[in-house]
Amino acid sequence: MSTNGTTPTLPPSLDLPPHLSAQKYFFVCTLTVLAWDALVLTPRSYRLGRLPKWPALKFMYYFMQFWVLADFVVTGVMFFSTTVIQDTDCVAFWPYEPICTAILLAVASAVHVMRISAIYDHVQNVRATMWGLYAVQIVVTAICCGFYRSVHLEDGQGCIAGPLNNASWVGIYWLAPTLLYGTSFVFAALRSIKTLETRRVSYWRLMLRDGLNLYGAILLVNLVNVFFYFIMTPTDPTDPIKTIVTSMAAVLTTTMSMRIILSVRGDLANGGTFSISSHAASSSGANTNSLSGSGTRPRGGNHTFTLGDMRDATVAVAGRKEGGEWDADKGSVTPREETKAVLPIIVEDADNGIPRARNGLGVQITVDHQVEYDDGFPTRK
Repeated sequence: MSTNGTTPTLPPSLDLPPHLSAQKYFFVCTLTVLAWDALVLTPRSYRLGRLPKWPALKFMYYFMQFWVLADFVVTGVMFFSTTVIQDTDCVAFWPYEPICTAILLAVASAVHVMRISAIYDHVQNVRATMWGLYAVQIVVTAICCGFYRSVHLEDGQGCIAGPLNNASWVGIYWLAPTLLYGTSFVFAALRSIKTLETRRVSYWRLMLRDGLNLYGAILLVNLVNVFFYFIMTPTDPTDPIKTIVTSMAAVLTTTMSMRIILSVRGDLANGGTFSISSHAASSSGANTNSLSGSGTRPRGGNHTFTLGDMRDATVAVAGRKEGGEWDADKGSVTPREETKAVLPIIVEDADNGIPRARNGLGVQITVDHQVEYDDGFPTRK
């Protein structure tokens, strides 16, 4: 307490308006999420990097991993700096955040466009819809970058970019990608629900299998951000309330899009494939040539199985296993050589002589013809 009875004044870096203080706390939460997610994804990023090919999704994964750090670490340094000058430092810095975030959103949205097109087998109307929304996003965000300015705070309170004159219409910068993410969520959900006609699974398992929680999280955080832009009313021209959620929206959109890439099963080329498409193809192809079709052989007679028959049986067992079980950890970073199939033991039923698979491991081999190579190689007469 001052000796002359006057109330001591705080420096501008501590004397923050309520909304600016809330935004600084929220930005700390954003950086915490970003740091934690970077640590959690490091092992999977390493395994993904070891894969030989470099399709577009893999390149975009590493670009987002680097660019999101370059965007928000630099922005955070300027936002929490107590030495920056508003009329010089902040005026020169303000284009950095909206431009870098627009690039980040463009790459994340490209992931959605490629992935949704892939799970619909690149159907023309789906591709045209997604690429049309993507083109609108690129144009809108590029134009809106010119309508951001540095929020005129006091010296020592940091630099932050906001809409020019707090105009709500600048929120279309976020509305355009939100429309794309909403469309991708609807398309992904419809594609997943359609698979229930083939095989019933719980909705919870369906959501985790096809990554619907990732699409939903991206849509939710962007909707909240858009609502802040169009609904919240600032108290004065320096009130940054409209941009409170932007940092969290951009970070979550990026990290969830990276996880969408990691959740792709199989090759990442051309956007990958749908989670059950490869299983259905292998199962249907195997059932036509597997041992279950051996009923056409004469009953009661001896049955001979060639190496081709055993190979087909292996494919059939692998197809049934993949169709009946689902592993949440299998994704684009799972090496192909880790996928194994088991060939069952084939025995004859005692009643009707029909070959059947017995529970257990191994292969039963019957020698049909034996050649004594110790006496020399056989010669054709």
